Amino acid sequence: MRRFNITGTCYTEDHYMVDLSERLSQIEKLVEQGQYITINRGRQYGKTTTLYHLANKLSDNYVVFSLSFEDFTEREYKNIEALSFALLKEMKKQIKSPTLKNATDFLKNGLTDIVKNNSEKKEIDFDDFSDFIGDICADSTKPIVLIIDEFDSVSSYDSFVEFLRMSRKKFLNKTIRPTFQSVILAGVYDIKNLKLKVRPDSEHQYNSPWNIAERFDGKMSFSVEQISQMLSDYENDHKTGMNISEIASLIYDYTSGYPFLTSKICKLIDEKNLGWNKNGVLNVVKMLLKESNTFFDDLTKKLEDFADIKKMLKELLFNGLEANFNIYNKHESIAAMFNYIADNNGKVKISNRITETWLYNLFMDEKELDNRLFREGQIDKNQFIENGELKMDKILEKFADHFNDIYKKSTEKFREEEGRRFFMLYIRPIINGTGHYYIEAQTRDLSRTDMIIDYLGKQYIIEMKIWRGQSYNERGEKQLSEYLDYYHINKGYMLSFCFNKNKVLGTKVIKLDNEKEILKVVV
Repeated sequence: MRRFNITGTCYTEDHYMVDLSERLSQIEKLVEQGQYITINRGRQYGKTTTLYHLANKLSDNYVVFSLSFEDFTEREYKNIEALSFALLKEMKKQIKSPTLKNATDFLKNGLTDIVKNNSEKKEIDFDDFSDFIGDICADSTKPIVLIIDEFDSVSSYDSFVEFLRMSRKKFLNKTIRPTFQSVILAGVYDIKNLKLKVRPDSEHQYNSPWNIAERFDGKMSFSVEQISQMLSDYENDHKTGMNISEIASLIYDYTSGYPFLTSKICKLIDEKNLGWNKNGVLNVVKMLLKESNTFFDDLTKKLEDFADIKKMLKELLFNGLEANFNIYNKHESIAAMFNYIADNNGKVKISNRITETWLYNLFMDEKELDNRLFREGQIDKNQFIENGELKMDKILEKFADHFNDIYKKSTEKFREEEGRRFFMLYIRPIINGTGHYYIEAQTRDLSRTDMIIDYLGKQYIIEMKIWRGQSYNERGEKQLSEYLDYYHINKGYMLSFCFNKNKVLGTKVIKLDNEKEILKVVV
């Protein structure tokens, strides 16, 4: 039986996986053009799997050397001579391997002599290595492609810079001396951001040793159609009776097709027998947000390493920062490189709903222990659940009482820093362990944010908005009404933060023309 895989390479015979043919064809065209290619995506984004299947696809027309710098030891890339020897040794191993087609086309004797003559010092002269590449490329009956995975794992070493320089020089002189048909480098960091990993004493070397590289910009996240295809394969084997298109769309809503998160959801539903339905997906999302895994571990570390990105994400989530997406903005460029943010019609957005909710939880954890509203939520929570449903009217009314009591003298400046966060802090202990929330990215701006709460399969929509006058308020009511129609829900909630001196506090029920209603609460 095949299974869903979240670690290492995915194989079609062992794992349920999406169709990679379009992606592989896009890269193959770049290889045919003789491009030097970089593929950079976030952790666990399917790069290694892509390279494995790409090597198989290319092997019909090319001789492919497929290496990973992650397999090398620190001793092997401490200098360019050691790195040259390590590369040479690995290439020799692959030439002798039956998995490399047309191995007899290479200068095996010459290669053996070079390795033998340098076996004791474990290094070879860099010029000898460069000549060796020229020799095998000249004598091969097929063009040679070099694939290197995890190339940025050694990018903080001078030897890697020298390797780039050699490759660039060979590329520019390929009409004089044969070289690789194509070099494909895959890693998290893109070339222009490699200097972030460079030691200060090496930074001067990073002017642009790889300005010949063609960045692969093809889509590597999964589409709804690809997820549906993967689920169809599973359904053919297991006959669960799932609504494939519905489940695929729901998974995509939460993951935006991030390969690790998509496969993780499917894996947990399958292994824990949670059911291929809406509740099964929602239960897995709750599990994901609580567990420790490599995806969140890496995200935590990156936030510690890049304080400015952490600050930007906080402003985006809590203050309604509406920033234009600009890949030349340093912080946005790095955050996009890690796949934490994405371009949403020219605006910055968090890349997917699970990541966004996890970030909300992380940032609020920094405040909750010393926040009175969080403690009040813990005290009040038992009075808000009846027959498995949230008594949302009472939750909002009680929150208003606490908020007005604690922060009645607050100014709008206070709102910009804390406002919406406090309602999230209050609601967290109430729904914790049973429900979860997320923010609708399409409606988040400086004045309005829509929170969706999923609790035991039922959804509650709360619009949190800043009072901007009566006309703006009426537009907000209309927008919330349309949102209720979209979700097929009859009742919505509006939490309005008003800092006017003459504000009228309290609750009000608004009847809408479409037979829906809104409970409006002003604090």
